[in-house]
Amino acid sequence: MDQVTKIANRLAGVDGVVAVCLGGSRAGGTHRPDSDFDLGLYYRPPLDTAALRLLATELTGGAAEVTEPGGWGPWVDGGGWLTVESVHIDWIYRDLDRVHRIWRQCQAGHFEVGTQAGHPLGVYSHAYAGEVALGRVLADPTGELAALKEQIQTSYPQPLRESLVANARWEVPFTLSIARKGVTRGDAFYIAGCLFRVVGLLVHALHAQAGCWVLNEKGAVQAVGQLPTAPANFSARAHALFNALGASPDELTAAIDDADQLAADALDNLSPG
Repeated sequence: MDQVTKIANRLAGVDGVVAVCLGGSRAGGTHRPDSDFDLGLYYRPPLDTAALRLLATELTGGAAEVTEPGGWGPWVDGGGWLTVESVHIDWIYRDLDRVHRIWRQCQAGHFEVGTQAGHPLGVYSHAYAGEVALGRVLADPTGELAALKEQIQTSYPQPLRESLVANARWEVPFTLSIARKGVTRGDAFYIAGCLFRVVGLLVHALHAQAGCWVLNEKGAVQAVGQLPTAPANFSARAHALFNALGASPDELTAAIDDADQLAADALDNLSPG
């Protein structure tokens, strides 16, 4: 960890980098011994990517790919995957002005969902705020990121909570109803997509109801099982939907029926949106 902090301090000296924050399982204390270190590079353009590449080469002792902003897509933005003395360290860009803007949207109850490689459910914009809330600030010369973290940690915005719950209340029943249209065609692919969407909507709504941030799909269903808002056995029931979906009309109908009951139980636990 001392090595990672030293790297963060050096990154903070690169033009454009405002602050560096440790994220992911390492920040939350849920990491395994082989888990990567995810470093969020909060920046303002122009970002000196040439200096970042020089630093990456020095740290790794060889060529290291470091992207321009936007190199990994519209939401993950860009960065680099480094191996420093057998330790995997990821640099992940975050445009700090965009993070501030999204936080203001969260406070107003607005969110958007963007397409991004590696995120089959899509990136929910409020994940940016959650990353700050759950992250560990390692280098922050101006104190700007620490101040933003304090704001976000104060309370989960009630307007955002209401929006996510209200969204699940209408979209979950709608998605289940259109899933049933695929039964007679034996369209397991379409139905599986609908069920995945339904579980994702419930995950976000249940987290919001509990005032907890969810950052992406990985481990999100298991995390719901620890929330006071979750219905009994939510995680096991959600995973069971995908264990043996089948292709016959009876099998597909049974899976949708199970999802319908899971959704009803979950929505019953949510306050009106």
